Amino acid sequence: MRRIELADAGFLYAEKRETPMHVGGVNLYTLPPGVGESEFIESIAPEILAADDFRLPFGEYVATGRAGPLGPMYWEKDQHFDMDYHVRHSALPGPGRYRELFALVSRLHSTLLDRTRPLWEFHIIEGLQNRQLAVYMKMHHAAMDGVSSMQLTESVCSTEKSYRTNDSPMSQRAYERYLQSVGATPKRRIIPKERELRTVAEALKQQFDTSSHLLGALRRFGGAFVGRGGNLAVPWHNVPRTSINTRVGGARRFVAQSWEFDRIKAVCKAMDGTVNDIVLAMCSGALRRYLEAHKELPKHSLKAMAPVSLREKGNYEAGNAVGFITADLATNLSDPEQRVRAIQASMRAGKELLMGMSAREASIFMQLTQVPALLTSVLGLAAQFPAFSTVISNVPGPREQLYWNGASLDGIYPASIVFDGFAMNITLVSYNKSLDFGIIACRRSLPQIQRMIDYLEQALVELEHAAGIKTGQGKRRASNKAVATKRKKNQTAKVKVTAKPKAKTKVKTKVKTKVKTKVKERQVAKPRARTGKQKPGKKK
Repeated sequence: MRRIELADAGFLYAEKRETPMHVGGVNLYTLPPGVGESEFIESIAPEILAADDFRLPFGEYVATGRAGPLGPMYWEKDQHFDMDYHVRHSALPGPGRYRELFALVSRLHSTLLDRTRPLWEFHIIEGLQNRQLAVYMKMHHAAMDGVSSMQLTESVCSTEKSYRTNDSPMSQRAYERYLQSVGATPKRRIIPKERELRTVAEALKQQFDTSSHLLGALRRFGGAFVGRGGNLAVPWHNVPRTSINTRVGGARRFVAQSWEFDRIKAVCKAMDGTVNDIVLAMCSGALRRYLEAHKELPKHSLKAMAPVSLREKGNYEAGNAVGFITADLATNLSDPEQRVRAIQASMRAGKELLMGMSAREASIFMQLTQVPALLTSVLGLAAQFPAFSTVISNVPGPREQLYWNGASLDGIYPASIVFDGFAMNITLVSYNKSLDFGIIACRRSLPQIQRMIDYLEQALVELEHAAGIKTGQGKRRASNKAVATKRKKNQTAKVKVTAKPKAKTKVKTKVKTKVKTKVKERQVAKPRARTGKQKPGKKK
């Protein structure tokens, strides 16, 4: 047995039926030319089912010690592994739109993983229109973070169309081949046993006698609660109560969308900001619109937990190496440029808090400051005392076009976690030339969450106007067209739309929709597009 580290075990302690603690996502592929759907599935499924050597911890289940479920937890090898249970084949009902796909993913993401088995599932989903195939994967957050989950996709994909592999992404062979491709070697995390630590005092000295950076960060963190933190935002401090900060049920709603990376970068350049700054500003504007539509925009600004990777360079192991910065979303400001500046100031202050720390010090600091959030979740108090308003996570992904056994990878759409007090999670992956957003929310707490897709587009157009950029005007697609437009050019993969100075632009797609791009309009797409009756769309 291998002991599960506290940072990983926290997700197991906090899990209950209403709050599954797994992460996952949808990968969309376009089948290779001349290959049918059944033929492609028959070529990959048998080899995936035959895998028997798994990357840790995909061949292990969770075991407890003498103290029971509240004591230490361990990974223990599954001696009776059943691959047919973990790899599943589904077919969408007709007509096979993204609406049907997202409805299925919403249901799959709502169910708990079985702790008596290894904590992952792999779903091959057929029946999509336009020769597309979907793969939905989910893995417990105790096993992987966002960065390590990206490695699973990259381990079986290639930049070459002709490349073929029969490996499962969970296999040790695929993992070792991925390490070789990035010039790394497998390393085991060394966790000292209790008997190897001479005394408790020595252990504490090892943890805290590192430098003055840790204590200085803790002092500044505490000072923010009494108004001495400057632009530093911290959990619980002036966090307003909205419908996002409620108790959640077990049912989920998943929606997804893509935006052109160049469009985001143009705003970054014009406003002298990072991609993360502009993404947070997009989410801020969208959340502001969502709450305004429900007549509950609060006086105080929303605060977002923005996860940051603490993974050291060259560390490709599974598990979690993640901390967070509290971002002030400035939703109380109506001017988009002022919101961007407030977000930038907040993010700078958060980064300065971690500046100068080693990865070990930052990890200790994050564990100390996250303990209260973990306790409120375990005690069922997170909805009464929310530490944040929502979670917005930016996961770096592969920047080149990838193929899986000749099938073009069209998009990577993440599905993360919501729990009591945080009924919505926005996660995005940078892939190829796009930013792929996945939004997961409690189905009961947040109705009409699909409208966030339209609100994100409106927020980006607003930022473009504030930055004096005209190239994004008129480049609006129906809210459910995103993913399909990521196919190859010769298969109408990316529909190019040339911006014109006119206020109205006709976008020629299979579903004809007249679109207005005036910033002041509350609704950009037709109501029918928001309901998910059309395909998810790519924002160009």
